[in-house]
Amino acid sequence: MPRNVFLLLACIIGLSAALPSNPILRKLDDLRFQHVKDSAGNYHLVDMWMTLNDISEVARYNPTSSNVYHLFTRNNPTTSQPLLINNPGLLELTEFSNSRRTIVLLHGWRDGGVASAFVTVLVPAFLAAENVNVIVVDWSEGSSGLYSAALENTVSSGQAVAQFINWLNEASFSSPVQYHIVGHGLGGHKAGIVARHVEGSITYVTGLDPSLVGWINHSDRFQPTDAAYTEVIHTNCGVNGYLSDLADVDFYPNGGESMPGCDSHACDHERAVHYFGESITTGGFTGRQCINYMAAILGTCNIMPLRLEMGGLRPKMGFFGVYLLETNAAPPFSRG
Repeated sequence: MPRNVFLLLACIIGLSAALPSNPILRKLDDLRFQHVKDSAGNYHLVDMWMTLNDISEVARYNPTSSNVYHLFTRNNPTTSQPLLINNPGLLELTEFSNSRRTIVLLHGWRDGGVASAFVTVLVPAFLAAENVNVIVVDWSEGSSGLYSAALENTVSSGQAVAQFINWLNEASFSSPVQYHIVGHGLGGHKAGIVARHVEGSITYVTGLDPSLVGWINHSDRFQPTDAAYTEVIHTNCGVNGYLSDLADVDFYPNGGESMPGCDSHACDHERAVHYFGESITTGGFTGRQCINYMAAILGTCNIMPLRLEMGGLRPKMGFFGVYLLETNAAPPFSRG
């Protein structure tokens, strides 16, 4: 073997041995290892530094083909009907009506399908309160794996949901002003991503305890400008949920972290879903305005006279700020 070829092979072998087998490609957060809750209430120590293997998992997820859209209406309140993008024939066979408002529900990490608490609480709540179309987006193929991969998939899946809504509006002659998009956890940020990529202005977006881990410096996190009116309910802020305000209006029930009747952060995180569901059917949650989110967390919001209802069916156009309220430990959670 010629000496120069031998040296080249030796260099290649040496370089290969020096490189890690699963190199770090991106840091999603300065703190590498963090605990994150899944939909079953179990905590996982997750790696927020994306490796080559993580990127490979993200690349395998195709939200356009794998997202599943379940339609519920008052005519089919318990058994969903499928909706498929670019399939107007199937749409005509469903109970979807362009004369009604449309609710889009987006679950969080490891919380797919139609049997999660997020879905079983909110679908019947919306249908009981109003004759609406409810579309549950099952993106579990992109959200059930590694948290770092699910975080990355939140963005691409949100863009795919927006494409689906654009098609649905064109096929059914619907308008973005008819939509209310609601998401929990990762789905809270995804709700904003969907709304900002829809053609036209979505009227109402609600984030239910949007996730904290990986989102502090994320350019695609929930934004107040994502819809004509945006609202966030914080129930586990600083742990599973985002700490500071994100929307036009941010509510901090019980200071935003320890919910009465809960004995775990997982319970606190899920409480946002139950509070919002109750606000749709019976209302009664009235917050008092705070100077800022730290005042809400500390419970020092007694000098601002303004009061505002949390959640509910209708957007509260023209209102802004941070609000504090107290709840009961068990249903009915509202003290109103």
